[in-house]
Amino acid sequence: MPLNITQKLIQSHLVSGEMVPGTEIGLKIDQTLTQDATGTMVMLELEAMGLDRAKTEASAQYVDHNVIQVDNKNADDHLFLQSATRRFGLYYSRPGNGVSHPVHMQRLAKPGKTLLGSDSHTCANGCMGMLAMGAGGMDVALAIAGEPFYVKMPQVWGIKLTGKLPDWVSAKDVILELLRRHDVKGGVGKVIEYYGPGLDELSAMDRHVIANMGAELGATSTVFPSDQEIRRFLTEQGREDDWIELKADKGATYDLEEEINLSELEPLIAKPSSPGNVVPVSEVAGTPIYQSYIGSSANPGFRDFAIAAEIVKGKKVAAGVSFDINPTSRQMLTDLVKESHIASLLQAGARLHQAGCNGCIGMGQAPATGRNSLRTTPRNFPGRSGTQEDSVFLCSPETAAISALTGEITDPRTFEMTYPKVKEPKNPTIDDTLLDAPLPFEEAKKVALYKGPNVASIPAMDELPDQMEIPVLLKMGDNISTDEILAGGARVLPYRSNLPEISKFAFEIIDHTYYPRAMESVVKGGHAIVGGINYGQGSSREHAALAPRYLGLRVALVKDFARIHWQNLVNFGILPLTFKHQEDYEHLDQGDVLQLENVRTSIKQGNELTIRVKNKNLTIEVNHALSQRQVDVLLKGGMINWVKERQKRGSSKH
Repeated sequence: MPLNITQKLIQSHLVSGEMVPGTEIGLKIDQTLTQDATGTMVMLELEAMGLDRAKTEASAQYVDHNVIQVDNKNADDHLFLQSATRRFGLYYSRPGNGVSHPVHMQRLAKPGKTLLGSDSHTCANGCMGMLAMGAGGMDVALAIAGEPFYVKMPQVWGIKLTGKLPDWVSAKDVILELLRRHDVKGGVGKVIEYYGPGLDELSAMDRHVIANMGAELGATSTVFPSDQEIRRFLTEQGREDDWIELKADKGATYDLEEEINLSELEPLIAKPSSPGNVVPVSEVAGTPIYQSYIGSSANPGFRDFAIAAEIVKGKKVAAGVSFDINPTSRQMLTDLVKESHIASLLQAGARLHQAGCNGCIGMGQAPATGRNSLRTTPRNFPGRSGTQEDSVFLCSPETAAISALTGEITDPRTFEMTYPKVKEPKNPTIDDTLLDAPLPFEEAKKVALYKGPNVASIPAMDELPDQMEIPVLLKMGDNISTDEILAGGARVLPYRSNLPEISKFAFEIIDHTYYPRAMESVVKGGHAIVGGINYGQGSSREHAALAPRYLGLRVALVKDFARIHWQNLVNFGILPLTFKHQEDYEHLDQGDVLQLENVRTSIKQGNELTIRVKNKNLTIEVNHALSQRQVDVLLKGGMINWVKERQKRGSSKH
């Protein structure tokens, strides 16, 4: 049977289950990626498991989110992460080396391999012919320890690319077009696989741009072939030996098929406050802007910065506009300096920031209240920028650069200028100076973990109760993101290693009274939340499950879940339920009291439960979509308890 690329990758890594869409499969993981906003918890989890050495082919810990050192917290955590990588045998990418996704692509990514990362944009490395997936930190910790990654077998959505990109249209507009067509839930339960003659028009980094924002469609992953373009890229990186050809078999088919004619695309933009709120730039042209921001993992390539530099060369940014340049890797920044592109940007009035995630995650560059920010970042969820009442638009570097010159959102095709042609450097910089390789095992065993005063151990969590009578503390609408459940930014993320402190920020964007009310619920048996569709979209941060669990969350009842957050809830012992009849959502209100009986027996015997709403004398039917393995995890109170139990059983056999 002819196979597409996704099927080949899954088949070659399948350790359990069958390749039937919707059923649980277990996959061998070759590589892992962690970043510092999620990695400290992963390292604490590895310590709790008693791991001696990473079992993967390559695992890397990047410091890219929390690079601002306003006090000791981030710096202390960096030392903890460095000591943990030395102890467990991981690569360590130091602060300033760059954003995990492009750096991993440059230095470690290999076609034909699987990559699991505790960052939802790990899927960006699908540009290299990898099966690259985001997951919660606990799942990544287990993969580092040699355990399979469990996920529901996705459908494969084949997208044929034809034609050639017109002037002033680039890779960002390709993925924005897909979001325009299908919105933020269009890729749920699917791997997006690109093929067709239009691929010849896209560089490896162009493909990275497209694969990165597959996460905004809710896709499990995005896959590109490993062809001669990937061979060229790896050769430039001094890694040609890592290249293998990987393409779909002749006659391969897809579960879903679609076509994008690149020649027909126009400049697009996502309006506030969703990546799926996409319209032509011409529709919002003339809207004044306060900020124009170029960079992040969603536009990390040399050409993304170079094209902006060529556009503004010899010109000046409009008065009152903050033109922010966010380099994505130290290697790339060096090349931009060599080619004089940084000089062109600075002379035009740009502000240059260090290589890292920075403003994309709300770590600096937050816009003023009530002002419009134009960004090449992947997300514009409410408050993600670091400003609670933000107004963020997502666009290509071309649109961002032209708009910086005019001071208002501008369709770049209307600007009186010939479209610049950018050439990649002939001999790009290769620099591993800030990427520390794993220590030899005997040396690693002697390393002690450094824990600063801000590192707190994960508290013990009890098993799932059989009977619950719990209030609904929050009722929310559709598309609630993990940024809204637990914000990022310089105010919150420094507490990523301190669960009691970071929990104080849970749901504050939605309801600032949640924390004190939740703390009261802890001693009374906990509480529930109710939500709409696509609950938990966005970032993979497990703190968005872990903090509410610490505050007593036992049940999340929604219309449907985003994949990674759903798994994170299970990993920390929170029962994820969906309405059997979605109209029942309308019958629930904040303050209602939910009664659940025989929970443990019910979830073991089937996927349906009944909830009684005590104060309304109402009964509603709900479902769960848990596998038997996940039921076992949930009954134990979460993955940490489940792993410890397995270890006890294993040791008792010896």
